[in-house]
Amino acid sequence: MSISSERIALIEAKKHELSEAMSAGNLAPDDFVRLSKDYAAIEPVAAAAREVRRLRAERESLATMTKDADEELRAIAQEELLEIEVKLPLAERALAVQLLPKDSADERAAMLEVRAGTGGDEAALFAGDLLRMYQRFSEERGWRFELISASSADVGGYKEAVASITGNGVFARLKFESGVHRVQRVPATESGGRIHTSAATVAVLPEAEEVDVVINDADLRIDVYRSSGPGGQSVNTTDSAVRITHLPTGLVVIQQDEKSQHKNKAKALKVLRTRLYELERSRLANERAGTRKSMVGSGDRSERIRTYNFPQGRVTDHRINLTLHKLDAILEGPGLNELTEALIAEDEADRLASLDEE
Repeated sequence: MSISSERIALIEAKKHELSEAMSAGNLAPDDFVRLSKDYAAIEPVAAAAREVRRLRAERESLATMTKDADEELRAIAQEELLEIEVKLPLAERALAVQLLPKDSADERAAMLEVRAGTGGDEAALFAGDLLRMYQRFSEERGWRFELISASSADVGGYKEAVASITGNGVFARLKFESGVHRVQRVPATESGGRIHTSAATVAVLPEAEEVDVVINDADLRIDVYRSSGPGGQSVNTTDSAVRITHLPTGLVVIQQDEKSQHKNKAKALKVLRTRLYELERSRLANERAGTRKSMVGSGDRSERIRTYNFPQGRVTDHRINLTLHKLDAILEGPGLNELTEALIAEDEADRLASLDEE
């Protein structure tokens, strides 16, 4: 994907125009906020464009110098030109990535849902491992991790858990985690030392704001009942648990972790709003993409995306054929960064290739 000098000039001119507009006096607060957001969006693009322009100018200057009569000067210019020829394609690719259409949800907070799949008790324990991995990863990046609801399993771990993760670029970083995660290990309860295969499902959804999704009260059926803990034991003696059914879609959200009915209802509506927002995003994405799916990020929850093999200490992401022998570091959180970086890079490469084909 080649970016013309004219387009680079337009990018830099736009940044300058926004800077001038922000410096103008008597700006209304709303206008200043809007301009600030636009400036923040174009600043990294303009920086990448400026670097491409600089390297191209330097290449042209050095190319002229290689024709100089002075032999020593020609040799120096030739050596520096070789360096520029390496740097320029990388800078042009970085600019092309900046110019790729952005997912409007990338900068949003995310709702993380983890559910035990096939494998019984071992699947619930693995779901707990995954939830802890994402919590540690979030802490490492300075994000806020809040458990919204959780259904604990008798042996430990979770049958299902929902968490809200807030911070800069959360969804952009975690959106490729959606799918089936498979684990291969010897369960603690296995006396024969046999390796079992279990699975857990992860869904990462961009959190919706109230302005994104309007929910009509007439579309909701809200039931309240008494919360119950493991084994049917009553958590409290009031009808604080809330079940909300969205009648048009059939979506059901249950929230009982808080002792207050009002808090449970607020959390349930937050989850419902996010799921409705994702339904609409998926519908629009399918309309735009037709039958084509990205090789990385279809977001299909039934797609097996990754295997965690404990005996061999490895993690394999099947979408990009990447295997890392760093299982402990990944499950501890920080090691997950290498996987997410590789997935983002592959997605960028895939989208750049699709642009070149058009």
